[in-house]
Amino acid sequence: MAGRRVVVFPSSAELGPVLAHLVTSRAEKAIASHGRFALGLSGGSLVSMLSKELLALPQLDCSKWVVGFCDERLVSFTDPESTYGLYKSQLFSKINIPNSGILTIDPSLPVTECAEDYTRKLKEAFPGEDIPVFDLLLLGMGPDGHTCSLFPDHPLLEETKMIVAPISDSPKPPPQRVTMTFPVVNSARCVAFVSTGGSKATVLKDVLEGGKASPYPAARVVPTSGELFWLIDDPAAAALTVQVERPGAGAKL
Repeated sequence: MAGRRVVVFPSSAELGPVLAHLVTSRAEKAIASHGRFALGLSGGSLVSMLSKELLALPQLDCSKWVVGFCDERLVSFTDPESTYGLYKSQLFSKINIPNSGILTIDPSLPVTECAEDYTRKLKEAFPGEDIPVFDLLLLGMGPDGHTCSLFPDHPLLEETKMIVAPISDSPKPPPQRVTMTFPVVNSARCVAFVSTGGSKATVLKDVLEGGKASPYPAARVVPTSGELFWLIDDPAAAALTVQVERPGAGAKL
């Protein structure tokens, strides 16, 4: 696959600083190119890793960032399941990102209306773009191979018209969510998966080595013209036979 880079680190401790540099380097590039940096975030272990590493950087300037969410659970922002709520407490409240630059769902709406409302917010934030083009999307992958809230064998895997879709039957709780669809994910200028831990090893091998035959949603992330990174640790990479990169300390992507 052209443009895909699989980068392996001994552990998540070595992966974290490289992820932070990827974010800031793509931010600088985007701001120099078109005046702002559009970042799409996922939840899970990414929240604590990203918050820790970005806050460790000196002179981090997020004043020209626009942040959206690759998926979000339909719960109140004070609920521990809220991805926005976690980022707000661990990261947003400690950096200089403007409130207007954070695109949140309205969890008070029914799930279908919530997806429509979030679609409207994205279209307003990306004027003139039929499909929003994010500068960087950060994705995770579940042990079942799902990414965003796009689950194996789910009809949303084939969605091509909506940019944000509602899901009310998520196999992973909570059941009601909204999620970006593959047209948005694959339009990004850069996509980076972060996948760690031995529980991912078997699925990761199929995703990275199974080609188009892979049944896992994460295997469908193939940016049309953007970069694709898989940042993984040794336990997650244990079964891989494809060529990987093993950068030294202080590496930059």
